[in-house]
Amino acid sequence: MNKLIKGATVVSLAALGTIALAGCGKSSSSSSSSSKATTVNMYMPGDKPKNYDALIKKANTEIHKTYKNINLKMNFIGWGDYTQKYNVMVTSGNSYDLAFAQNYTNNALKGAYADMSDELKSGVAKKAYQQVDPAYWKGLKVNNKIYGFPVNANVFAQNMLTFNSAFLKKYNINIDDVNSYASMEPALAKFHKENPGVAGFAIGQGFKASPRAMDFPLGNGLPFAVDSSGKNTKVVNAYDTAEMKGILNTLHSYYQKGYIPKDAATSSTQYNLQDNTWFVRQETQGPYDYGDTALINNAGGKQMQSKAITDPYKSSAQAQVAVWTISKTSKHKKEAMQVLNLLNTNKTLLNNIAWGLEGQQWNFTDKEKGKIKLTKNYKPNYFIGAWMMGNNKNLYTLDKTTDAMIDKRDQSIKDSKTSAALGFNPDMSSMKTEITNLSNVMSKYLDILNTGTADPEPTIKKMDAELKTAGYDKVQKELQKQYDAFLADQK
Repeated sequence: MNKLIKGATVVSLAALGTIALAGCGKSSSSSSSSSKATTVNMYMPGDKPKNYDALIKKANTEIHKTYKNINLKMNFIGWGDYTQKYNVMVTSGNSYDLAFAQNYTNNALKGAYADMSDELKSGVAKKAYQQVDPAYWKGLKVNNKIYGFPVNANVFAQNMLTFNSAFLKKYNINIDDVNSYASMEPALAKFHKENPGVAGFAIGQGFKASPRAMDFPLGNGLPFAVDSSGKNTKVVNAYDTAEMKGILNTLHSYYQKGYIPKDAATSSTQYNLQDNTWFVRQETQGPYDYGDTALINNAGGKQMQSKAITDPYKSSAQAQVAVWTISKTSKHKKEAMQVLNLLNTNKTLLNNIAWGLEGQQWNFTDKEKGKIKLTKNYKPNYFIGAWMMGNNKNLYTLDKTTDAMIDKRDQSIKDSKTSAALGFNPDMSSMKTEITNLSNVMSKYLDILNTGTADPEPTIKKMDAELKTAGYDKVQKELQKQYDAFLADQK
């Protein structure tokens, strides 16, 4: 799901609370199970659940059935503070046990994380390792080693144009032929004519336009891109391609016609999923979202319809969406791996975190089949989002999630494409100055280009000139060299 424009309920899916970093990684020596118990400290972004005490008590009770001398403690840092405080943890060599990774490849290359390779393939987490889609492990390899444990869920994803069904119905708008930004213009035009006071295409600061099949090996905050299909193996400036220029020209025309909010390039407005403040928005969906089901659930039942505008690829970026790492200096590496193993193999443990507590937030309707029904107490801040917690294949499913939906989920994973760049995690440590300079240039242009605010042709020409001065050619050459070597190694 798009994390840039969140609905209130969406925020709480992953949201967990705010703490200070004092005492990071220190373990207590007291516990309900043993005076010599080891406390594994786990750090994650979000707000602390209101039922945290009961939730963690239940979790530790389950952990003790396998590891009687391990206790788990979850520490929460607000979304707005997490990246900065996480970076402090990593750069200071803090001995945290588990943390939700940011900038995984670069930090792995810096030696910040413990190497998990042996424990995953033949150690305590072997069972969990075997249950994860192999694409994740390929996408997480850095110098042939694995430094993180992924959340097995949306191994591929597609960007979607998601329409507000209430407006589609009210104004009799047809979206059957929508499969791109350009093809939604008739729908946008009709809606804007009927309701000009509501955001047509609800986008804002941080929005990124999506080419159909491109990987961004250094992230989409920089212009370097490769063709996911592998038909073209050249590292290119995405903004110089005919496809991206066409998309940006379309968005610019929408901006001029009033379909995109006038302050989009600077706005942090949240167009809440459940509200009728938007007509269409961009969302990211994968197989475990069961089509629009996850969006609709998160919006309290509000109906939406989504149309795919990108192809379904397994990629390094997708493999690294949600990854847990262990500090290289952790004093409890083995225990941290044991906790990860349980979170990814023990259904009772995972589900009483991701859905909330049995008997309070949900109840079984068919325990043998793992079918559940939510109670009135299932609401934000009473669970931790499954997308960041464990193997989603072990999640119980709502009673309204049919076997056909699950079969479609699994088949879509089998049918999805593998990006030619899956596993390409370049080492750009020799280009730090150039990367910083290029990032500074892009920060001036990303929002005005992607929101359609600026005229693409002259703006890209100006941006490219500044990129060249900042060292674009040098970085492109090094990236190309590494990508060529990567592709040769795949043969």
